[in-house]
Amino acid sequence: MGLYQRLVVPRLIELSMRQPQMQNYRRGLVPDARGRVLEVGVGSGMNLPFYAPGVQEVVGVDPSEELLTMARKRAAAASAPVTLTRGSAMSMPLDDASFDTVVMTWTLCSIPDPSAALREMRRVLKPGGALLFIEHGLSPEPNVARWQHRLTPLWRRFAGGCHLDRKIDDLLRGAGFDLPDLRNEYAEGPRPMTYMYKGRAVPSG
Repeated sequence: MGLYQRLVVPRLIELSMRQPQMQNYRRGLVPDARGRVLEVGVGSGMNLPFYAPGVQEVVGVDPSEELLTMARKRAAAASAPVTLTRGSAMSMPLDDASFDTVVMTWTLCSIPDPSAALREMRRVLKPGGALLFIEHGLSPEPNVARWQHRLTPLWRRFAGGCHLDRKIDDLLRGAGFDLPDLRNEYAEGPRPMTYMYKGRAVPSG
């Protein structure tokens, strides 16, 4: 991994994720987490202040040691015990059916194999558990989608592997989730970067 990806990209991610509208999205999702929580792509810990006091524990996984260093400062002030681990979402050393809630915010876009990561999330969820998510991805508008496909090859080189054109609902269903609660909208900003998928997913069957 080059210096740009290791040192510069984490700081760009931290800066972009601090936008007020991102915080509003977090405020509307993260407090719904319950019990023992796995946060995939915990990053610099932006979600940690929003967990409700009833959460028993938060286990955060992220591949970036630089972002985890930032997260440790926020973990110290969290209302629940927090364990932070460097690792890949595609292969997590966690027990089957060991979490009540999985939380994923603006993470799936940059995982090399998103389907493998989602299967891992499904594996670690307890029966009756849920995956709470906010992701950006493919727009249903053809003109916007065309730009997303055009921009993604260049964009992912400079944005930590981020893809603009992943269809998040199809990826979730393909990994064995149902979507009882899914909302889509554009956030503020350029449309190729801001089509949002937000909701709750539960294991099928």
